[in-house]
Amino acid sequence: MDDRGRLAEPLTRSRIARARSSTLIRQSSEPGAAAGAFDDLSRLVARIPRGWGAAATFVFLLCALGYGAVRGGHADAALARIGAARDAFSVAAGFRTAHITITGNRKLSREDLLAAAGVSEQGSLLFLDADAARTRLKADPWIADATVLKLYPDRLTIAVIERQAFALWQKDGRARVIAEDGTVVQDVVDTRFADLPLVVGQGAEKRARDILAVAERFPAIRDQVRAYVFVAERRWNLRLKNGIDVRLPEDDPAQAFATLVTLDRDRKLLSRDVVAIDLRLADRVTVRLPHEAAAARAQALKDRKTRRKGDDA
Repeated sequence: MDDRGRLAEPLTRSRIARARSSTLIRQSSEPGAAAGAFDDLSRLVARIPRGWGAAATFVFLLCALGYGAVRGGHADAALARIGAARDAFSVAAGFRTAHITITGNRKLSREDLLAAAGVSEQGSLLFLDADAARTRLKADPWIADATVLKLYPDRLTIAVIERQAFALWQKDGRARVIAEDGTVVQDVVDTRFADLPLVVGQGAEKRARDILAVAERFPAIRDQVRAYVFVAERRWNLRLKNGIDVRLPEDDPAQAFATLVTLDRDRKLLSRDVVAIDLRLADRVTVRLPHEAAAARAQALKDRKTRRKGDDA
């Protein structure tokens, strides 16, 4: 007990603790302890792979250059240089696109396809993005589908399915070449497409396949058609080469074609002096004559009635 009535620490334990503390202090201050700590640090450094320092320096410099390029607004140029260096390394390693095979092209040349795909015959095959090249190819309106296949180390295969010119589509006085699915494949019409059928009007490019399929069943009418005019995006008129307009119904235009064939065969209707033939009603055919012919017909009917009255008298 001390003078305040508290238990004093056992003398033996306190002396032992102080002795151990003194021993540790002496050991840490001795030269041998410092040497041991240095040896531990040396062993730790020895475990670091050789070349790590150079790699770390390179990464640091690359990060610094990248940060500077972004801050200076030269990121695109820097990425282009990095990509060029990467491709050059790949080509030097034997991954050059030395052999490129292209199949399926008829309208587009080899050069056109390579440019569309973004492929160079001297470029790197290793870093070529085949999916991106396929996407770029399909962006060309002439190409319906494409396949890009890399065969290491130096072969590339490109297979395309081209759309075919199907018809000419005229809207707002401008004609374009369209494929069967209505895709505009060319904005300029040249002599190669002069014999294609002509469809006219808003939405006609999407419905051309239907009306032309019907016309193919009736070649006697098809060969006389100058243009297929889509009216109000609902039905078709036929503009014949002799200037006659044939108005087809919205439903079952094939039946109207058949009726027109019969009328022309039996009554030579398409050879007569008429302006329009209306086939929109299933139970009747309406024919409109030109103004002069209509006036002459009216006068002839009037004269006929006059003669009949005279005969009756």
